[in-house]
Amino acid sequence: MAKNTMTLTDNRNGKSYEYNIIDGTRGPSVVDISTFYKDSGMFTYDPGYTSTASCESKITFIDGENSELRYRGYDISELAGKHSFLDVSYLLMRGKLPTPEASKNFDLEIRHRSFLNEGIIRLFDALPDGAHPMATMGAATMALAAFYKDHLHLEDEEQFKMMRRRILAKMPVIAAMAYRNSIGTPLIYPDVNRYFTENFLYMLRAYPGGRMKYLGDGKNDEIKQVEIDALDAILTLHADHEQNASTTTVRNVGSTEAHPYVAIASGISALWGSAHGGANEKVMDQLKLIGDVKNVPTYIAKAKDKNDPFRLMGFGHRVYKNRDPRAETLKGLQDKLREELKLDSKLLDIAAAVEEAALSDDYFKERGLYPNIDFYSGVILTALKIPVEMFTPIFVIGRTPGWLAQWSELKQDPKHKIARPRQLYTGN
Repeated sequence: MAKNTMTLTDNRNGKSYEYNIIDGTRGPSVVDISTFYKDSGMFTYDPGYTSTASCESKITFIDGENSELRYRGYDISELAGKHSFLDVSYLLMRGKLPTPEASKNFDLEIRHRSFLNEGIIRLFDALPDGAHPMATMGAATMALAAFYKDHLHLEDEEQFKMMRRRILAKMPVIAAMAYRNSIGTPLIYPDVNRYFTENFLYMLRAYPGGRMKYLGDGKNDEIKQVEIDALDAILTLHADHEQNASTTTVRNVGSTEAHPYVAIASGISALWGSAHGGANEKVMDQLKLIGDVKNVPTYIAKAKDKNDPFRLMGFGHRVYKNRDPRAETLKGLQDKLREELKLDSKLLDIAAAVEEAALSDDYFKERGLYPNIDFYSGVILTALKIPVEMFTPIFVIGRTPGWLAQWSELKQDPKHKIARPRQLYTGN
């Protein structure tokens, strides 16, 4: 009978080392090489950790070859647009979708925990005008650790729950206030009568006194349900994505026994990069660069020219090899928004032309360069009149429940250790 092991042989001296193979419920099996250095005196070398499983997890599963994304076993198509973002957050953090009563209670608690300590709000005043909202969000989230010192020592499940619900509730408030502070407009406090996603749009758009933009004739530009639904789906699609750069950062910082809000703040810093959460900002910058539908063929040709440094942003994905399952949902939302909001945006026209040209070109099809989540999310957020500098903060709001679930799973794993990668030294 075959053994569920793998044998590694050092061909220099003929020594062999046998290691157990561990099978997961989905995806590739792993070879347990945790004793490899002790056995052989060598490290493994894996830049970018492309072949390394750093942890065991029950939260999110990705199959890039088959374009599959699941939260707690649910396919993303069963969740985005069909369950609220708060229900999906509950699923990620608690392991199951809430009952109707639990959903209502969770929603109510999040509404009432959304208010920030005035000390945090005063912190915004200390930052320079024009500061990027991501910088302000990172600073404010880090500062939360000073206001909730008791979260440094969580001893039971109820404390875990309170810690997670508190920061989940406050993140959209921090994001909205960070933006308004950056442009010098009065801060708007949350409204407990509004649902999570509507509340965020309200805090971005409202005037002092809680009034929306006045259109004349006794009418105000109220937030539309289609806008709430679209942003709610975007948050759901960003809620978790396995062991990506920012999630791994949260886990690594969490492994040091740092305050949980410090770990989340580190995730915000990692997410800010243009190669990660900032990618949809780059999509919109590129659409502005193209400038007109008539210029699309020129830029498609530039993208295909290996001697031209121009690269088409928002196409292809490191993990998904055939299509991005999140992008399909967003494509439907984009079309729905355009119809229901009667949008006539030049950038939307350019985006549509770029999409059509790329999807019909063999160069892109042969290389698996299809629109990804960043392409559609940037276009949709623009349709929702959200400033480009708020794209990545919205990613933070969406990713927060995933980070919290991953941090909690790390803490509850009896085998977890402080993260300590090794290196191949090539210096003097």
